[in-house]
This record gives sequence, C-alpha cells and structure tokens, in this order.
Amino acid sequence: MTDFELVTAADVRLMQRLAQRVTATRLDLVNGEATFGELAWNWGKGHAALGAIWPRRLWFSGGDLVAWGWAWLPHRARRSDGSVKDVTGANLVYQVHPDHAELIDEVIDWYDGTAGEVEHRVSPSAADELALERWAAHGYGTDPASLGDTAHWTQLNERDLTDVAQPVLPDGFRFRTAHEAGAEAAVQAHMDAWAPSTYSAESYEGVRETATYRGDLHILVEAPDGTMAASTIMWLDEANRTAEFEPVGTHPDYRRMGLGRAMVLHGMHVARAAGATRMTVACLGAPGHPKARGLYYGVGFRELSRDAPLIRTRTAF
Repeated sequence: MTDFELVTAADVRLMQRLAQRVTATRLDLVNGEATFGELAWNWGKGHAALGAIWPRRLWFSGGDLVAWGWAWLPHRARRSDGSVKDVTGANLVYQVHPDHAELIDEVIDWYDGTAGEVEHRVSPSAADELALERWAAHGYGTDPASLGDTAHWTQLNERDLTDVAQPVLPDGFRFRTAHEAGAEAAVQAHMDAWAPSTYSAESYEGVRETATYRGDLHILVEAPDGTMAASTIMWLDEANRTAEFEPVGTHPDYRRMGLGRAMVLHGMHVARAAGATRMTVACLGAPGHPKARGLYYGVGFRELSRDAPLIRTRTAF
C-alpha cells in the first residue's frame, strides 16, 4: 500500500476550495461525492468512526490543489438499530481540475495501488468524457448495480433563487434552526429520518467542527408535540454564491404532509438571504426512485449532471 496518509479537516478544506474552482467553470464536472457540501458532510459525520480507513493523495501545481483522491476501504459499519453492515469493496471519491485533466491516470494508479485486490468502485461525472475513457482503459466497466429502474446512481440538480414560492406548513408546525433546537434534537431528527443510521452525537460534533458548517443554515421542522419532524443542512459556497442541501430527510411518521416541500422552500429563502443566488441538491436518479426527485422538481430544480458508476472486479487484477 502506497501514500497512506489519512484525510484531515485541513485536507477537506483544500478539497472544498478545488470544488469551488471547478464549480466556477464546470459544475457538471464536480463528482457527486466531491461537491462543496458533500465533502464537509461526509468527513464530519464519519471521520471519528471511519477515518482510519480513509487514505488520500493530493496533487498540487503552483501551490494550488489541482487533484485529489479519497479512498474508502473495506470496513464494518454499525447502525443505530444494532445491526452491522460489512463493506467488502473499496470506493473512490476524487476530483481533477479540468486544466490538469492528464492527472486522472495518476489518480487511477494511486487508487488501484492503495485499495488492493478487492472490488474497486468509482463514480465519475457522466459529463467527464476524458475521465470515462481513462477509467475504461484501466479495466473499469459499468457497475451492474447502476442498471435498471431501481439502480443506485446520483444526479445533481440545480435552480436559481429567483421567484421562490413561499413555504406553507400545517397548523402547529414551525421552522427552527439547529442553534435554537440544540444538538440533541438535531441528531435525533437525522437518526429518525434515516433509520437505521450510523449517525450519532459524535457524528454531529464532527459536522459542527468542519470549517463551513453554520448552525443558522441547519433547518428543522418542529411538530406540535415537539418532535423534530424534518431537517436539512445547507452548505454555503460564498465564492460562487451557491448553496447546497445535504442531507434532507423527514421522520417516517410525518411524511406525505408537505413538510419536505415547505422546508426546502424555506431553506432557499434562508440561503438567498445569506447571499446565495443558486441552489443545488443531489438525489437518486433512476426511475424507480421518484420521491426525492419529485420533491425537488416540484420546487423548480432540474437535473444538471449525473454520476456514471464504474467497477473493477477482483478478476480484473
């Protein structure tokens, strides 16, 4: 195994700055897990439990980060219901600045040398034709799990923040921020929405430690009985005046009440007041996963780009 240095909070900030530079020119080339908000969210919620299996490699030019790779190695994930999930393959999140596209081969070689002889997965942007060509040249093909109506691949959606409708909540419900509701309520809201979940109070502490987390951009919907019925975090990229929803979730007992729609609309008004002019959000894109996509399309989002999940199996080594 080579170049085994683990991802740090400082690394994530550098990665976010690269995401900002790519966003400014070709947002459609930002990989699904490499967006400004996704980087902070994933590192924050997982670094305490998973940081030891997160090797990374950074490439610089003239003092600027121009490419990086972040590998997720095989591990066991423990969830809130006591169950465990064994992840037996490796996954790569990465980004290469389009002005340094030739570095993609170095990223692939580093990943293959670091992950070892397990299944290797990666999801480049489907708009990145050169990257798709190079991954294929290194033995990667379409992941069968990304085929069919119920496949798991991600699309990135966007809209501008003009003409945002006003949110309407059912009687007795109200919007709160994480600052107002407190850490315990914020953690429980996420765990309820995504059960069974690996999220915990320790996860939230990590999220709050990231440089770009803001409690005033962490929105919740409180039910009349005090339950936090829905929640979302927005990540503000001030350089590009873009905000990103990640994650978005609703308690199962409070679904189909319009809470998600109201929360997303309210969030867009809050993001606009904070300086954003554009909003993004990711969701599953296959036809068999219509709920989140329908929510976002219903409030004005449209698809910008999508992932192209690839795999290299053990037999390819």
